[in-house]
Order: sequence, then structure tokens, then C-alpha cells
Amino acid sequence: MKFFIDTANLQEIQEAHDLGVLDGVTTNPSLMAKEGIFGHDNVMAHYKQICEIVDGDISAEVIATDFDGIVREGELLAELHPNIVVKVPMIRDGVKAIRYFSEKGIKTNCTLVFSAGQALLAAKAGATYVSPFIGRLDDVSTDGLQLIEQIVHIYGNYGYQTQVLAASVRHVMHLVQCAELGADVVTCPLKVITGLLKHPLTDSGLEQFLADHAKGNK
Repeated sequence: MKFFIDTANLQEIQEAHDLGVLDGVTTNPSLMAKEGIFGHDNVMAHYKQICEIVDGDISAEVIATDFDGIVREGELLAELHPNIVVKVPMIRDGVKAIRYFSEKGIKTNCTLVFSAGQALLAAKAGATYVSPFIGRLDDVSTDGLQLIEQIVHIYGNYGYQTQVLAASVRHVMHLVQCAELGADVVTCPLKVITGLLKHPLTDSGLEQFLADHAKGNK
């Protein structure tokens, strides 16, 4: 399973990269705003900086919601770097744009997916990735992980090449369960990735090893 980090923070991206397990990055307008990045030129420059850190797919989201606008923005984003993936919302014109980009050889990530039917449409249109938001479904008392299971099963039935990118991952168990269900990619905050390192028995075991080593060197 690929690990993507869901942030626009360069320091966090660098830290995940230095850990040696990072495969890509996902961003969105909210994450850009959180870092104080506004304006077309500043946003584009920021994407270039991310591409200099990570040699993997970088999802860059369009703002437009009409077909012509999505295509125009998406083509500009794709020109920035070969690793840019155009992130397109699951709306009617978004699906049309995904088909357009697919035929042009431009990678896409269909975002804001909340149902298996939406995921099926994205795959039919030729999306490179589909992003079901499991945490947001959990927030409204719907099983987000069940959606991952459904999509993986449907794609397997028909051999769709679209990768299942589990998004809105809130904690370590989300990530582990997505791996169990066969998600191709998980995108999450840095704290979820580093959370995989933690176990109390690891901490106590290491403490004991070091203590025993220290006794032997007295």
C-alpha cells in the first residue's frame, strides 16, 4: 500500500519523506489556506516546491466546477511537473473532465467520493485515483471502511485500473484497516504515519535492553 501525506506543510512533507516511506502527497484548497498560501502564482510555486521534495504523485486540486474551467485549470497544473495529478471533484462536469484528461494522458484523482456508485463512475471515466472520504462518513454515522471494501470489490470484479485512495483517514486503526481491505493508497496527516511507530511494548522492551546493556558495561 502506498503512503501519501495529506498536507501542504513543507516541513511535514520533508519529515515524512525523510522517514523513507512516503510515496506521494495530496492537497486541497483548505490545506493551502491553512498554510497561508493564497493567489494563483503562490499556489503554483508551492506545488513546485512540493515536487522538489517528493518523487511521487502530487494531487493538486482545481477550484473550477464547470467543464471548461476544470480543463483549463487542470492543464495548467499538469504542466507544472510530470508528477502532478489533477484532483477533480465528483460532480457531473468533473466526471466529463476526468474522461477528457484520461484521453490526454493526464493523471487524475476523483475527490469527495462518498458512495460506491460515485466510485464506479470515476473508474468508468478513467480516473487514476478515486478518493473515498472515510472519516467524514464516520462523522455522519456511516461506515467509511465498508465503502472501501465495496469499492475494492467492485474494481476487482471488472479489472478497473483506478487506484483506491483512502482519504479522510483520522487515526492509525483507519490506516491498518484500509490495508486489510486492500486499499491501494492511504492519505493521512503526518501524525497517523508516525503513529504506526508507537507501541508500549516496544518502548518498554527498548528501555529494558538499554538498561541491561548499561549494567553489563559497568
